Amino acid sequence: MDYRYIEAFLETAKHLNFSKAAHELNIAQSAVSRQIKLLEEDIGEQLIVRSSKKVLLTQKGKELFQLTQNFDKMAKGIFDKEDQRPLRIGVLHGLLEDWLTPIIANYVKKYTKGAEIHVQVQDELLSGIEHGLYDLIFSTTFVQSELLSSLKLFDETLVLVSKTPVKRQELAEYPWVVYSTSDHLFKLSKEHSKTVIVVQSITSIINLVKAGAGVAIVPDHALRPGHKLFTAELAEFKNPGIYMTSLNYKTWPGKIKEFMEAIKSAAPNA
Repeated sequence: MDYRYIEAFLETAKHLNFSKAAHELNIAQSAVSRQIKLLEEDIGEQLIVRSSKKVLLTQKGKELFQLTQNFDKMAKGIFDKEDQRPLRIGVLHGLLEDWLTPIIANYVKKYTKGAEIHVQVQDELLSGIEHGLYDLIFSTTFVQSELLSSLKLFDETLVLVSKTPVKRQELAEYPWVVYSTSDHLFKLSKEHSKTVIVVQSITSIINLVKAGAGVAIVPDHALRPGHKLFTAELAEFKNPGIYMTSLNYKTWPGKIKEFMEAIKSAAPNA
């Protein structure tokens, strides 16, 4: 089927009138008639019975017209469902706990829309958005490709935190509180601590350090005012930015635009 000619058929079938179809399409009546004839030749079926006074649809014409009507309804249903679907967000755990939560609350209250939040590590976030699992991801990875695009939101500084002052050259003598076995502490010290506590919660990591369970490396925005911990900036680690990554849309969908508004209306370190 040559779909270039289907619109002429649809308008004629809708109005059962060549003249009205031509008016709707803003083309000559003869052009409408010719396009339908070419469509019929292409599919090998007569769709319209012509006369000087009436236009009638053949059985095949009726079935094709009905099919297109159903298609319109199905297509509308698809986009309506998409509008109603919750925004799917992938995020690093630390960002969710101390930065993203108030933004999500602001989004839900302002637009009365739902959201699905998934906590993952960097690699899983990138893989997830490429496979359509997320609408947005928030991480420390910048991406700019034909498929994905990142927008920098703010800078993040990593700090070494402890309950009491520590000597950098003696880090291996202290217990380590880490998020995973790829934690920055393993890169900071050549010798590894014999006591390692792995806990996948930035809040719990900070609370364990406050309780004297060990030392940790955390983003500075995870620390609340008055935290009473000793901190040391880590110049050896490049200051990573925090990025929002989405598919490389020419124009952002409505839900993403709305979430961006929620981000803009919140303080960077809310």
